[in-house]
Amino acid sequence: MFKGFYTVATGMIAQQRRTELLTNNLSNANTPGFKADQSTIRSFPDMLMSSVGTTNAPAKQQAGSQYMSQIGALNTGIYMQETLPNYIQGQIYSTDFPTDMALIDGNLPQNEDGTKGSIFFRLAHPDGGEAYTRNGNFTLDGHGYLVNPQGLYVLSDRGQRIQLPNDDFRLDENGAIYVNNRQVARVGVSFAADPNKLSKQDNGLMRTENGQNLPTAYGANGVSFTLRQNYLEGSNVDSSSTMAGLMTAYRAFEANQKVLQAYDRSMEKAVNEIGKV
Repeated sequence: MFKGFYTVATGMIAQQRRTELLTNNLSNANTPGFKADQSTIRSFPDMLMSSVGTTNAPAKQQAGSQYMSQIGALNTGIYMQETLPNYIQGQIYSTDFPTDMALIDGNLPQNEDGTKGSIFFRLAHPDGGEAYTRNGNFTLDGHGYLVNPQGLYVLSDRGQRIQLPNDDFRLDENGAIYVNNRQVARVGVSFAADPNKLSKQDNGLMRTENGQNLPTAYGANGVSFTLRQNYLEGSNVDSSSTMAGLMTAYRAFEANQKVLQAYDRSMEKAVNEIGKV
């Protein structure tokens, strides 16, 4: 009976966490460059149940011996194993703002386990090192530096801040920024061979787990991409499938809740009625 309580509780916890994940995806459906999170739900290892008893042999042959017979496997519940972002590119749309930039994936090689690499804009993190993002919704601050919506400096391919006199500049598809037909900088773009090793943070930022900077994507072996000015990459959240997943998670949570209530009523009868006999 108590085992049933634990099994049902694990199902409710897993579905609650899945609901929170899907809700966060849905709330960021209109956030530029947002990458939807995906969850993996797995069951705990099954327990092999066995019964132990005396043998059916004659008393002289038993000599206190016992036998063990297998009853079968017992499931011990489920859990959310991990959450990983989906790095598929979102839809590219026009904004008519010259400081908006979009990364367009070209050829991105796969690593040994089949994971496809990904490219990101380089940002200067206030805690030191670099942060990475696909959100190219940039602007110029009061000193003319190119910054992201949270005020982090956009870095060039040389790891330096990009300062411009105004927003009257041109960005070519290779990332070069021109002012008065003279190249003044090149937007920094980094390549992650295994983006699943990145740590996802608030505001669409990514950081490496060891704090080291990612290598540049320019000239990387087998990597090709382009940049586009006056465009942004939208979120890759599929609103319709996310809503369907939310309904499924909610119904699974509700079903587990009803089972838990049934267990609770059974325990109440066992304590209050059977215990009187």
